Amino acid sequence: MPLPIWLKVLNAEVIACTRCPRLVAYREMIAREKRRAYRDHEYWGKPVPGFGDPDARVLVLGLAPGAHGSNRTGRPFTGDASGKFMYPVLYEAGFANQPTATDRNDGLMLTDLYITAAARCAPPDNKPLPEELANCAPYLERELEGLKKLRVIVALGRIGFEAHLNYMVRKKTIASKREYEFRHGAEYLMPDGRVLLASYHPSNQNTQTGKLTKEMFQRIFKRARELADESPGRISR
Repeated sequence: MPLPIWLKVLNAEVIACTRCPRLVAYREMIAREKRRAYRDHEYWGKPVPGFGDPDARVLVLGLAPGAHGSNRTGRPFTGDASGKFMYPVLYEAGFANQPTATDRNDGLMLTDLYITAAARCAPPDNKPLPEELANCAPYLERELEGLKKLRVIVALGRIGFEAHLNYMVRKKTIASKREYEFRHGAEYLMPDGRVLLASYHPSNQNTQTGKLTKEMFQRIFKRARELADESPGRISR
């Protein structure tokens, strides 16, 4: 599906972004030095734009590109352990046309789902600084406002969850974040009619320890599908 003009413009701005000197230096260093297993790969080494269906009713909001995953391939959750865990679940739930994601030219397409992140550059230790998240926030805001059919935001991890709440506070849609507690499976009907659905992040740390199992993750996307299909008046908090 061709991207609408507003999304093409936004993605071009994201890819060209140099707002965070620490992240620019880190992503470019990783792209130069590479991991031994990917020595013959040409790393992306730039900010990673969102990916998916511009008519999506479900948005997946992650943390940041992985140093040797998205920072290498240039597409969210592509070429790393988190993606290997997530895309089979999206495929089973009917959101993806295939269960694998290896590179930008692998034929993967998403239907009714769009994937983005709170931070667009790979951060050291997977920990973007508050000011770096703030620099990225306008990009997320434009996605949330441009994806007109969105009904459900699936926040993967606390940082993604907080990024959406911060957006709601800035827009004065909610007064504070106090009543929105992050826990796996939590769902909140927001004042704008969209539902915020929380999940543990499919990081190696969570999936290898059993904190997040495939069954737990499957239930999240089954629920996201149900919420997207419900009429607005029937969704309850």
